Amino acid sequence: MTPGFIRLESEGVGVLLDARGPGLPHVLHWGAPVGAITDADADALAKALSRQTSPGTLDAAWQVSLSPQEGDGWTGRPGMQLRRDGVVHHARWDVTGIDADDRSVTVQARDAASALRLSITAGIEAGGVVWVQHALAHDGEAGATSVDVDWLEATLPVPSTTDTLLTFDGRWTREKRPVVTPMPAGATVRQTRRGRPGHDNPVAAIAGIGAPRWQHGALWGVHLAWSSDLTTRVDRVTDAVTLIGAGELLRPGEIRLAPGDEYRAPRAAFVYTAEGLDGFAHRVHTWLRARPQHPSSVRPLVLNTWEAVYFDHDPDRLTALAERAAEVGIERFVLDDGWFQGRRDDSTSLGDWVVDRTVWPDGLGPLAARVHELGMQFGLWFEPEMISLDSDVARAHPDWLLHDGGHLDHEKGLSWRGQYVMDLANPDAYAHVLGQIDALVGELGIDFIKWDHNRDLVESVHDGRPGGHAQMTAVYELIAELTSRHPSLEIESCSSGGARTDLGILEVTDRVWASDSNDPVERQDIQRWTGLLLPPELVGAHVGPTTSHSSGRTTALPYRMATSLLGSAGFEWDILSCADDETAAITRFAALYKELRPIVHGGRMLHPELRDPAWRATAFVADEAAVVVVATVASLEDARAERLRLPGLDRARRYRVRVRREIGAAEYGWIAPEWFTTGEIELPGSLLAEVGLQLPTLWPVQAFVLHLEAL
Repeated sequence: MTPGFIRLESEGVGVLLDARGPGLPHVLHWGAPVGAITDADADALAKALSRQTSPGTLDAAWQVSLSPQEGDGWTGRPGMQLRRDGVVHHARWDVTGIDADDRSVTVQARDAASALRLSITAGIEAGGVVWVQHALAHDGEAGATSVDVDWLEATLPVPSTTDTLLTFDGRWTREKRPVVTPMPAGATVRQTRRGRPGHDNPVAAIAGIGAPRWQHGALWGVHLAWSSDLTTRVDRVTDAVTLIGAGELLRPGEIRLAPGDEYRAPRAAFVYTAEGLDGFAHRVHTWLRARPQHPSSVRPLVLNTWEAVYFDHDPDRLTALAERAAEVGIERFVLDDGWFQGRRDDSTSLGDWVVDRTVWPDGLGPLAARVHELGMQFGLWFEPEMISLDSDVARAHPDWLLHDGGHLDHEKGLSWRGQYVMDLANPDAYAHVLGQIDALVGELGIDFIKWDHNRDLVESVHDGRPGGHAQMTAVYELIAELTSRHPSLEIESCSSGGARTDLGILEVTDRVWASDSNDPVERQDIQRWTGLLLPPELVGAHVGPTTSHSSGRTTALPYRMATSLLGSAGFEWDILSCADDETAAITRFAALYKELRPIVHGGRMLHPELRDPAWRATAFVADEAAVVVVATVASLEDARAERLRLPGLDRARRYRVRVRREIGAAEYGWIAPEWFTTGEIELPGSLLAEVGLQLPTLWPVQAFVLHLEAL
C-alpha cells in the first residue's frame, strides 16, 4: 500500500490507518484482519466511514487520530494535555515522517509553536498484542519555553456496538475482583494514586458485546505496562467512535520538558480477540512466553518462611525447616522478613540491609550453605524501596526520604504501616540500596529475591517536585542492574501481595506474588483473574496453614494443594509441625507438581464454562496432555451436578482421563459417577468437548485434579 494508508496485520489481528493527512494518521480499524486490500479499497472504506459534509453538524473529526485532540473536534478526553507558562497549549501536529512495515509503524510529528517532537509507535507483537507507545521531545533552542506534560495516553477505537465494560477492583487479600458494568456514557476514567497500581487496580479496560464469557465473544481491551500511578480511560461519546486507552497518571509539574528533554510514556498493550476471556489471556500469555527473558527453567517448588515463623528467627529451627523442606521435595527455600539488623517487628530497620548478628551470630552464610548443600535454591526477602525512621540509614540521611519534609514533622506524620519510602531517584540512596543488596547476593550466593513493597506512596516529593515517575523509573533501573550483575538471580514482585502485578514490573522480574491471602477459597478467584494477564508459571501460589491468617477460614489440605497447582506452587507453612500423614501428603504433592508442571506452565489456560456459580474449573491444555483443577467455593445448587465439557482438546484423538488422588480425595454427597469413583476412563476428545463428564456432587470447598493423556 502507498504511504497514504498503512495496514498492519499479523497473528489474527489487523490495524488500518489513514495517513493522508492533514495531521496525525486516523485509525480506521483495529480488530479482526481485513486481508489484502488495495489503495482503492482503503480509500473507499475511508469514504464509507467519513464525517458528514457541510451543512451537516459534524464538520470535524469522525475517525479519531492516534492521539485525538480537542482541536480535531474530538469531544472526549484528549489524548494528551500540555501546558506552557501554566496555560493549556493546543499543539498542531505536522507529520514529518512515517516508517512502516506489515507489523509496525512509527509516526514522527512536530508542533512548531512549542518545538515539541511527537513520536508514536504501534506494532503487532507475539500473540497479536498491539503495543502502542508515545514519546515527546523538546527540540527547541536553549532558553526556549519549557512545556509541562499533564498526560500522554495511548488510545484505540472499538466498535460502538460494545455495550459492556470489564475492569477490576479489590482490596488487600482479595485482589482482582471483576467489575462488569454497562458501557459508561461520556468520557470516564479509572485512576490509581498509590504509587503502585494497588489492590484496587482496574488492571485493564475490556470492552465487549454482552457480558464477557470465557470461551466466546469479541473483546477489545487495554492494559498499561506501568507499575505506578495510572489512568484507564473510556470515551463513549455520541458524535464519534468509542475509544479505550491508558496512560501514566502524572501530577501537575511532574514532567516538565526543557530543550533537550524527552518523556517516553509507558507502553500500552491493546488486545483484540474473538474467543472470549480465554482468547484474551492466550494472546497475552503468548506474548509473555515469547520474550527472551521469560523463565526457561522449570518453576521450582518453594517454601517461604513467613507464615512458618514470622519474625521469630532461630537459626537452628530454620535450618531444621530447610532440612525438612528438602526431604519432602522442596526446591527453593526463601527466608522472609526478620533477618536484618534490629528487625524484630515491622516498625523498624528498613533500609539497614545488614544481617542481625544478635539473632544470626554466624550470619546467614551457614544457612545459605546448608540450603545449597541440600540441593535447593536460597532466597531472601527485601523491601528495597522502603525505609524506617528507626534505622541507621534514616538517622544518617533524613534527606533520602521520598516525602515532603514539612509533612514528616506533622503530628500525624505520613507513615503507612509504620514505614516510609526511600527516594531511589536520589543517586546516593540508589547506590546505598544497590550496594547492600549486591553485596549479600554475592556473599551468600542468593538465587532468588522476594522484592516486597508494603505501602502506598503519599505526596511523593523528589527535588521539590512530584516524584512518582522518577521513583518508578529508578526501581526498574535498580532491579535491572542487580540482575545484570547476577544473571542467574530471579526476583519476585510482591506488593502487599498483588498490588503490583503488571506487565511493566514483569519486564524486570521473574514472577509475582498474587496475594498475601493463602486462603484457597479466595485464591481460586485471585488466581483465575490474575491469569487474565499472567500465565501460571509467573504467579506464586502457596499452600498455607490449615487456618488462614488472613481470613480465619479453615480448609482441608487436599483443597489447599489443588489450588496451589493453579500457579507456581509452594508452601508457606511450618511443615515441621505437620503430622506424619500431612508430611506424606506434602511429599506426594511435590512429586505430582513436578510431574504436571510442564503441562500447567506450558499449556494453554482455559476455563470450562459451568452454570452453577459454586464451581471453579481451570484447564491447562498442551499438545499431548491436559490438567484440569475442579473445585467448589460454596454448596452446589443442584443435587445432580452439571457436566464438565473440556475445551481445547484434539477432537480426533482419544484421551485417558485419570483422577490424581495423590493430594487426597475430594468429599462428595449424593451423586458420584462411576468414572469418578473408579478414577479413570477413556474417551474421544470430541465427546469430552461436546458431551462432557458428569461431575460429582462435591461438598463445599472441595477439589480434585484431572490428568488427561492423549493415546
